Amino acid sequence: METGTKSGEVRVEKVGGKSMVTKCFSKYPLKFIIPKKAGPSKTDSVWIYSLTYGGGIVSGDVISSGLYVGDGSTTVLTTQASTKVYKSLGSKCSEQLFEAEIGSDALLVVIPDPVTCFSTARYSQKQVFRVVPGSSLVLVDWITSGRHESGEVWDFNLYKSTNNIFFSDGQPLFLDTVLLEQGGIAPLAERMQDYRVIAMVVLLGPKLRHVQIRIQEDVKTMMSGQLRVSFSSLNCRKKPNPHNTSPDKPALVASCSAFGPKRVGVVVRIASMTTESVYSFLRHQLEDLEPLIGLSPYC
Repeated sequence: METGTKSGEVRVEKVGGKSMVTKCFSKYPLKFIIPKKAGPSKTDSVWIYSLTYGGGIVSGDVISSGLYVGDGSTTVLTTQASTKVYKSLGSKCSEQLFEAEIGSDALLVVIPDPVTCFSTARYSQKQVFRVVPGSSLVLVDWITSGRHESGEVWDFNLYKSTNNIFFSDGQPLFLDTVLLEQGGIAPLAERMQDYRVIAMVVLLGPKLRHVQIRIQEDVKTMMSGQLRVSFSSLNCRKKPNPHNTSPDKPALVASCSAFGPKRVGVVVRIASMTTESVYSFLRHQLEDLEPLIGLSPYC
């Protein structure tokens, strides 16, 4: 994508042994905030806060941005609050495109707050990451069911999120799309049942091996415990149930699997009944990033 067509672009490169911003521009409706330092001075990382004027994405907005993380650099891309997608005007769809290149021995950590789509909103986002051997990436991508305080639960019309990771030669490493759309055999809220948040976490590369091992073990332990409870509940249901009640669903469910050559990456998928429980999960599972990026994510 040419610079002239972008809403914003940032380059982070190693200068004098430190990760530094060598280029930054943004234009309406996108804005980048880059603090001089986040976390201890000994930590070599650049934090970038991405936000939109007006506090959200308006119907019909098309926002495109790019990020380059040079060899040996560390960059964190985050937000100050949830990304709000306002109501759609007619059939207009709001769109975001984000492209990132990650160099050798470089680390990019993408840890936004969740997307929250208003009633009737139509939103599509695509994130493309290009990596080389030695690149490391943390990607969190998640959505809530909407404005609960306004009675909106999975009340938007369309949400589509695509996340693709390619090697520098164009070979695909990870291709993923989530599509939530009204229509079909049942309303979206009915299909999602009691779950109010869905999330995905991708951990890729050599700098994150310790985080991958921990999250795989924790998810396995957590879900094994829930399965034991579920089997116990099924056995109980074989007995007469005068109150006609069903066993409680787990408040948070998660799965974890490896991908790529030599299982270089791990993807975690989460469904939860509350936003706070996902924040808690992310804080706990990603806290080991603090020595790399200066601060513990979502704290």
